[in-house]
Amino acid sequence: MATQPAEKGFSHKRLERNVSLLGLLALVTVTIGGIVEIAPLFWIDNTIEKVDGMRPYTPLELAGRNIYIREGCYVCHSQMIRPFRDEVERYGHYSLSAESMYDHPFQWGSKRTGPDLARVGGRYSDEWHRAHLVDPRSVVPESIMPPYAFLAQHDLQPRDMRTDLTALSRVGVPYSKEEIAAANDDLKAQADPASDASALQKRYPKAQARDYDGDPTRITEMDALIAYLQMLGTLVDVDKANPQEQAHAAATSVEKAQ
Repeated sequence: MATQPAEKGFSHKRLERNVSLLGLLALVTVTIGGIVEIAPLFWIDNTIEKVDGMRPYTPLELAGRNIYIREGCYVCHSQMIRPFRDEVERYGHYSLSAESMYDHPFQWGSKRTGPDLARVGGRYSDEWHRAHLVDPRSVVPESIMPPYAFLAQHDLQPRDMRTDLTALSRVGVPYSKEEIAAANDDLKAQADPASDASALQKRYPKAQARDYDGDPTRITEMDALIAYLQMLGTLVDVDKANPQEQAHAAATSVEKAQ
């Protein structure tokens, strides 16, 4: 009767039958992989590639973002357009990580009850946003969003915006000392159509200064929220931010012409 030869050297059978050895080698493999992935992060300043046009929020936009988070808007609306054809055709260019580099916390998410808002800025008028917040079904009949008419009745009371900007600067948002010192004045200037907003727009390029809620005599929470919504997705020229896509589009157009 023939007998099987004895196993010599390393054998997968021996490894698979020894649970302790298999676990130890798996741990070593995962550890090496983790070190390879994580160690380089300690030698680079930033993992996000900066793009032209990106800036921190103005004090009014930041106050609006705080209201957006306070009211739980992020629970139903994500701010991340994924790189899929159906999403790009519906919402616009897919989101760049740099567009959320100053968000604390960021609003990327996986669940959407309502549409994504990453590029909602400038898509609708201030009047549309006011109507939508007061009575969502007046502009979107199938909407299940609750009304937020009370925002127009509440005067904006953001406390001292200098403290907000100071806190964000400590976690890496590049607010200058000048911007922090002028935070409260900048907030009022952006929502007052009668004020001179030139200094604000110099500090925050593309800042939109006007009355947002239809009542220029006061600054309300609705002013702040609409100011925030109207800037989303408007700061970065996504075509210039993606030179590889431009090259691909140019090559495609040449092929079609031929």
